[in-house]
Amino acid sequence: MATLVLIRHARTAETGSLLSGRREGIPLSPAGRSEAKLLAERLAGVRFAGIFSSPMQRCRETVEAIRSTRGPNVPARPNTQIEGRLTEVDYGGWTGKELKVLAKDPLWATVQRQPSAMQFPEGESLRAAATRATEAIRDLDAGFKDEDVWLAVSHGDIIKAIVSDASGAPLDLFQRIVIDPASISVIKFGGERPAILRLNESAAGIASLFAPRERRHSLIGRLLGRE
Repeated sequence: MATLVLIRHARTAETGSLLSGRREGIPLSPAGRSEAKLLAERLAGVRFAGIFSSPMQRCRETVEAIRSTRGPNVPARPNTQIEGRLTEVDYGGWTGKELKVLAKDPLWATVQRQPSAMQFPEGESLRAAATRATEAIRDLDAGFKDEDVWLAVSHGDIIKAIVSDASGAPLDLFQRIVIDPASISVIKFGGERPAILRLNESAAGIASLFAPRERRHSLIGRLLGRE
């Protein structure tokens, strides 16, 4: 079994405020493009045996930044393969709504406390989304050799479900995992069990976690070249 590098897409104009879901036509924001560039530079020296992406535009733009940036001793990247099972959760009637509005919905408590029981109105259940995503990862990983490294770009809740499954934790605990935009998580498959080698690593650094909100935004802004 191989090593998987899991990436959450970089920021869009809606990240953190709206539930974008499967709506089309949502590109990376200027800050997101800068995040994707930094992400690509961090991964420039990695030889990927395969590259997969959710079909959503924000993921495709993130993965193309990675594909187009490589170190001098790294061969041409493989073409990106779109994997539908890595797409965003179908949030149904919640799609496009503000998170602060959704937080007042009685179902919000289910999402936070018992996600395995959450069925989004006119949409998908979190359990179904987690099942399709983890099955996709197992199917794809089976096609690689032990020494291979492969890349998948997806979405926050999907990656949380994959990491939760790899750790052996039940889906109801997946809200304890945080997956930031443009973050890197690494899972090594094989042996007796998967091993989580990295989780939610971002270029912002540890200091940004403990800064006041205004200072945190300033740190991230400078990192992205906006200040």
